[in-house]
Amino acid sequence: MRRVYTIGETVLDILIKGNQPFTAKAGGACLNAAVTLGRLGIPVQFIGEYGLDEVGNFIDTFLKNNHVNTEYVYRYYDGKSALALAFLNENNDASYDFYKIYPEKRLDIDFPHLHQDDIVLFGSFYAITPEVRKKLIHFIKEAKNKKSIILYDPNFRKQHLHDLPHLKPMIEENISYATIVRGSHEDFSFIYGARNADETYVHFGDKPLCLLYTSSTKGVYLRTNKFTGDYKVKQISPKSTIGAGDSFNAGVVYSIFKNNIKFKQIFELDADDWEEIINTAVDFASHVCESYDNYISTEFAEKYRIN
Repeated sequence: MRRVYTIGETVLDILIKGNQPFTAKAGGACLNAAVTLGRLGIPVQFIGEYGLDEVGNFIDTFLKNNHVNTEYVYRYYDGKSALALAFLNENNDASYDFYKIYPEKRLDIDFPHLHQDDIVLFGSFYAITPEVRKKLIHFIKEAKNKKSIILYDPNFRKQHLHDLPHLKPMIEENISYATIVRGSHEDFSFIYGARNADETYVHFGDKPLCLLYTSSTKGVYLRTNKFTGDYKVKQISPKSTIGAGDSFNAGVVYSIFKNNIKFKQIFELDADDWEEIINTAVDFASHVCESYDNYISTEFAEKYRIN
């Protein structure tokens, strides 16, 4: 059976507004996407790490209860599961403080064997973290060689901008392995100083990949070697934007899986194909913004669920 793998950081998100913490959620960009996919009935496996502590147990149980396979999670005892304090502003956008006590040995697992047309989602700072990068990139290279579909989301935060000269080559290497790159206006303005999708796409040169450029309420912009599209988004009043991009990514993966789109077909998709993919992704992201969850609700998932 075709499989979906998401690989990334695990945190417990503690949400704070008006100096008052009010909820805690299992988080991490690719974990969030995995939960959405699990609720949709997609055979998804999360690759990551968290501790053998109460926080880790909470996250592990949550993943399993949401049909996410945790066979390839590294559980460590000589450290603590990571915490993220998410401070919501008046627009319900989040800024973060992270608390991490990792073990010396990281991501100490045997990675799964990949097959053609499997789907791999990776990204965020985890994908450029030196302690895990060698193992992660070996897995991504295998995915590339096997002609798996690879979706990369740089999810680059302003707090790392001072280290961009060191980090940018790793980001660009990640892009070189990707089939689809999905990033926000903020990501590419920080990484390239780009102001729009076209200015971003020129930095990819002649790489055979698809760019999905999301620009908050302004829209979604698609750029490929053969196709260009601009798409409107829903106008909503968000409660939290924490899981919006992750849910968008899950929507893209879901559509590729549901429609049985193969690696060799990605670059041949037409306007109708892309409109369905992007509208689904926008629907997922909009729904998540209307709650304090990082993933689509089980009730919402029912109308999309693959049985």
